[in-house]
Order: sequence, then C-alpha cells, then structure tokens
Amino acid sequence: MRKIAVIGAGSWGTALTIALGRSRAKHRIALWVYEKEVVETLRARRMNDVFLPEFEVPADLEVTQDLGEAVAGAGVVLGVMPSAHARRLYAQMLPHLTPQVAIVSATKGLEPETLLRMTEVIEQVAKPKFSPRVAALSGPSFAREVARGDPTAVAIASKDLNLAAELQEEISGPTFRLYTNDDVAGVELGGAVKNVIAIAAGVVEGLGFGFNTAAALITRGLAEMTRLGCAMGARRETMGGLAGMGDLVLTCTGGLSRNRTVGAELGKGRKLEEITGSMRMVAEGIGTTAATRSLAQQLGIEMPITEQMYAVLYEGRSPRDAIRELMERPLKPE
Repeated sequence: MRKIAVIGAGSWGTALTIALGRSRAKHRIALWVYEKEVVETLRARRMNDVFLPEFEVPADLEVTQDLGEAVAGAGVVLGVMPSAHARRLYAQMLPHLTPQVAIVSATKGLEPETLLRMTEVIEQVAKPKFSPRVAALSGPSFAREVARGDPTAVAIASKDLNLAAELQEEISGPTFRLYTNDDVAGVELGGAVKNVIAIAAGVVEGLGFGFNTAAALITRGLAEMTRLGCAMGARRETMGGLAGMGDLVLTCTGGLSRNRTVGAELGKGRKLEEITGSMRMVAEGIGTTAATRSLAQQLGIEMPITEQMYAVLYEGRSPRDAIRELMERPLKPE
C-alpha cells in the first residue's frame, strides 16, 4: 500500500486528506499538522474542529507534528502549506525524501520574495540532492464541498505526462475527478492570480454593485490572467480551463472564498489589518497581489485590476476610487 503524506492541515489539506480516503487506490495516509490544537482534535474526534469542522477524516489516518515522520517512506508528498512557508518546509523535508517520490503542490500562490511558482521552489530546493518529480494540483475546489463529497473536477499538471497520469489514477475518486495537463505554468499561475481577481470581486460586492459589474470584472480578470500566463510560457487554453476560468468563476462568486471575503470587507470600509487579524486561515491573494504586480512590471504586462488591488491593499487607496480608476481608463478595443 503506497504512502501519501499531506503537508498542511488547514481546510484544503484536510479536505484533500478526506478525498484521498475515498480515492480508487487504497493508501496509507499521513497528515502533517503544525498546530497542536489541531493534532489533539484530529486524534480525539477524527475531525479538524479548527479549520474544517463537521467532516471526519479517514479512520486510519496517521496524524503527526513531526515532518520527517510524515514524509518518511512516502511515495507521494502533497504540499498544502501557505506559499510563504513552502521553501522552508520543503527544505526540512528534503533529507527524508528519495528521488522516486512524487511531490505535488496544491498551494495556490507565488513565493513572495522570488515570485516563483511552487513547483519552481520545489525544484530549487531539491536540485542539490536530486531532480524531483513534480506536479501541481489546482482547479475549482472549495475545501468544504470537497470534504462533503460534492462532485469536483481539478487539473493535475506535470511536464512528465506519465507522472500526471499516475497521480490521476492515484488521487481520483467517485467525487473527485482529475484531468491531466502538461502546462504546469498555466495551472499554477491560474490558481494563484485568480485570487487577486477574487479580492476585486469581493470589493464589487462590498460596494453594493450588481451582476453587471461582477461579470465585467471576472471577464477582464481572465484577460489579465491570460496575458500574464502567456508571457510566462503558459498556454491560452489552460487559462480557459479548470485551473483558469473554472477556479476564477468559483472564487469570484462563491461565498466560501476567503479572498472574496477580504475584498467584500474592504468594500464595506474595513481596514486590511482588522480583516486579516480576525481570520484564522491565510488569504493567499493578499501576498499574491504584490507578487503578480511585480511580475507584470518586470514583463511589461498591463494588468489594471491587479494594479488597483495593489493600491487598495498596500497604498491605502479607497475601493471606490479603485473602481473609478478602472472605469475611467482610456477607451480601447476588447
């Protein structure tokens, strides 16, 4: 029985653990948990009462705070940590990993300091020891709905399509369907940048605007994602797929989106520090906004929504002024 180690027990990591327990292939599953209180509730009640209450994890799940113990002997390591902590955690795992392990990133963000995608971070960390077998998992997938068993489809991307197909068989289950893709850059960038647009969608809601505004925002947001993705080697069709358009629509319209919630509260006039101070889980879009803006500037890519969200988040611009700036830009063809 193959061992899969899930690194990170937030809502998404917990949901993926539950999905793995239902997958077609049978696994030995280990879950690495950072918070002591989460370890205690998982062991006592087989539930993550802190980040994803009400849903039972697999009965035979191995729960540990020891990173080496979690990944030792694993055939697949599934990274579900916040992007800001990814490099440190992968470096700590490295002494316990073999060249045969498949490392799958399910983190939807960019490294703040380097602007690298998560698979690029993994490759940098592992290269001194071995050339890693890496993949990225992303798509429209609220954790609570995955845990509940709602039919969900996501993409699994790797430059090695044989690895992608292997992971597809390993992880797919009756309610969690994976599609393979070899456009790793497109899948990762779609999963990261859509969070920036989701904050903007939340601002639209918070300001009290309607469906016209939201539809325009989502459509122009997809244009920004596609411009950046293509400039970074992604394929246009990937941005129209599950990890692009699919995840963008979900995160911009669904009430379970943390990034959209941040935007909605900003639109209502709350300060960012107050909003994030009341949140237990990370809204990746906040850091990703700064990283995306930096990438766009480096590449000379026009991303006006991203630029305005950066001004709101980091420069104190009012959400209403940001929308006005977007609407009063010079007119142009679509």
